[in-house]
Amino acid sequence: MNLALGQVIIQPPGRQSGYWAGAPGVFFDPGEKAWYLTYRLRRPRGVAPDRGGEARIARSTDLARWEDVWSVKKSDYHSASIERSALRRGADGLWRYFTSYVDPIDGRWCLSLIKGTDVRQLDPRKVEVIFKGPPLGLEGIKDPWIFEHQARFYMFLSVAIATRKTSEQSHATLDIYNTGECLSATGLATSSDLDHWEWKGIVFRPAATGWDCYCRRINSVVPLNGQFIAFYDGSASHAENYEEKTGLAVSTDLMTWTSLTELGPSQTSPNGTRSLRYMDAQPQEDKVRLFYEFAGQDGAHDLRLLSVDVAEFGRACSSARS
Repeated sequence: MNLALGQVIIQPPGRQSGYWAGAPGVFFDPGEKAWYLTYRLRRPRGVAPDRGGEARIARSTDLARWEDVWSVKKSDYHSASIERSALRRGADGLWRYFTSYVDPIDGRWCLSLIKGTDVRQLDPRKVEVIFKGPPLGLEGIKDPWIFEHQARFYMFLSVAIATRKTSEQSHATLDIYNTGECLSATGLATSSDLDHWEWKGIVFRPAATGWDCYCRRINSVVPLNGQFIAFYDGSASHAENYEEKTGLAVSTDLMTWTSLTELGPSQTSPNGTRSLRYMDAQPQEDKVRLFYEFAGQDGAHDLRLLSVDVAEFGRACSSARS
């Protein structure tokens, strides 16, 4: 898979370092036969509306033309930043928009939910916090991605784990992940109805050494040959917090994960920081649709899509194992 050949579907708001269109979250609605894409726009700190300033939902019926149907700004949450979100339509017909942002109360990342009958009229004034870090023994929680398997929903989340460096002052910047005073791991929650979530704990931790010894964030999961393959973001330190690269992990039960790429990332950009992150893999019939954030030559990140045959996808996953 040559991900440099992916189609750019969302352009960043500027063409230099610090401008991104990314953090994709994808849902295919079989009733409408339409794709929905959640994504985030980001500008450098100090450039209005600043870091994590806006998140949007776009819709497409052909994967080529995308129409923005809804947006929310961080000011709607009274927050310092918005991160990755996830969208699902439940069996009851209601839309559920799971979003992560910095809680204005304590400066920690939290996970929240907005529900509505029409995705175009989701009301950020009705946002409801689902998970906060401290009750779970965490310093922060964000970046939801949802996988449905055997009538159960599995929500993978980026979680900040305390270290000896962690203190209350670690949250003064309103982004502990960017301080070097935590570790970034993957947590899991499960649900049967998308409304009631049971916290299962941390399922994938950073390595002790190596290219992913600071961050291991699972972004998507694909069933393959009787196992589950996950794409995850990895980095060696918080200095790469915004420029992670993609690795592969495997599990037989969705609870215990093992890296398949301990020696180095499986997917990178050929440009600049080589960042390629937030891979959302969506199998559909004989294709796997790969949505991802990709570093360009100018330092900006665009949002891309590459469709590959299932057989090619399987070969690429097998050959990427280190």
